[in-house]
Amino acid sequence: MTAVRLRGIYSTALTRLLLDAGHEVVQASDPIRERFDADLSAAPAAVSVADTDDRQGVGLSGAPDAVAELRDLLADALGRDALAWSTPAPRGAVFDGVVTDSLGSGAVVALADDPAPPTAGAPLPGVPAEGFLPFDAVDGYVEEGDRLRVQVDDPAAPWDDDRPLLDTGIEVPGELVSLVRGRDDATAAVRGERGTELVRTTDLLPAEAPDGWGVRWERAAADAEMSALGDALSRAAERAAAFDEGLSAADPDADDPRQVVAPQATVWVWFGRESRFALDERRRDVTTTMPGHHRTKAADRAASDAVDFVEAVGAPDGEFPFGAVADQFGPREDDRLALGHGKPDGRLITLGRGEVTDRGDDGSLTLRREMRSSGTYDAIGTDREPGDVAITKLVEGRWWYPTMYRGADGERKGTYVNICTPVELFPDAARYVDLHVDVVKRPDGEVERVDADELDAAVEAGYVSEELAEKARSVAGAVENAL
Repeated sequence: MTAVRLRGIYSTALTRLLLDAGHEVVQASDPIRERFDADLSAAPAAVSVADTDDRQGVGLSGAPDAVAELRDLLADALGRDALAWSTPAPRGAVFDGVVTDSLGSGAVVALADDPAPPTAGAPLPGVPAEGFLPFDAVDGYVEEGDRLRVQVDDPAAPWDDDRPLLDTGIEVPGELVSLVRGRDDATAAVRGERGTELVRTTDLLPAEAPDGWGVRWERAAADAEMSALGDALSRAAERAAAFDEGLSAADPDADDPRQVVAPQATVWVWFGRESRFALDERRRDVTTTMPGHHRTKAADRAASDAVDFVEAVGAPDGEFPFGAVADQFGPREDDRLALGHGKPDGRLITLGRGEVTDRGDDGSLTLRREMRSSGTYDAIGTDREPGDVAITKLVEGRWWYPTMYRGADGERKGTYVNICTPVELFPDAARYVDLHVDVVKRPDGEVERVDADELDAAVEAGYVSEELAEKARSVAGAVENAL
């Protein structure tokens, strides 16, 4: 049994999933406490789960074995399009880094030439182990080539443009209590009398912080019992001792960037459309849930209040109301929409933006893009010229979409059919994960399936499950026959 802390739009569904699987949910929010007839204590968490900033998925940080177990649970219990990756810069990890570049408000720091292998989830190939250090987190001037000891304060999802956020202060982070290296006092991030009480309680607990570590009680500690506070401080003290051991063993004369200590693992789980609807079913077991609850909330933060209102007055049954959601939040005709082309290794590539020329309430959409550069259309082999037009037909929930290329004079230059996880048409981007194998139709009518070997390689590397790969092959075969 693993103790898990949950926050974000997926909390109710994941609470149901975790409790059904025999795990413990701790430090629950007030809405979660109201919805579940269960003992949800304020005990320390082994794993913390929270939404990514764009609500496309969740990040899991905590004890490596526990993170790996939960990662497997999510992958098995949700849709085929729940994909997970481990990061070389997990939350709380300490690195002896080297400054490689200076930006407007901070420095880029290389964290490791050869980061340690991941402890949970598939690794991120080709992703440099580097982070961003704000200048206001450093005492003094920083320039390229400087060697600094830094800690990962806020990891970054692989599909995000941001780098992990770094700090030069060393902490053992926790939801109930954090330990701060280089201090010997006790403080509380809780205002008023309860904060004063927490500070005074520190000396009464059976556990204590190691020498050279200060205690900071976090906001969640305000609702915790004495036993939970003692357990949290004891666990934090054990982790601080591991920090001290790793820090003292680091080579002070080493020139290359390297990992010093990483007591936690961080895994990112991206939810595709099938997974979001599977989460809807879990949530519906607990409380009123409209069709497409998580799909709608993931699309736009402004949609949350609207979804909550609909559910408060009684959510309708039936299909996901794509037309109503898109009318309110987008995409609409004449909008500019990006193609958010996710890759099975976690990266996100934007395949340009186009104009929405047509949109139906059934989830269909036509996107027009004009080519501005020369080259060759991948796999089709025809020339790409400025002024060419790409017409992309997208349908919410479909496992494929075609793009037809024409010259400025109307000449057909071929069709490329992308095989992917079910498409989601969010207000700013169509989002999916590319499954490598695709089908092309050349101007002379020849049809060919391409890149099947890349899909096989992704399965071998652990980025795509065999079940998901078989679905991709089946869709590719159906498209090939239809063309």
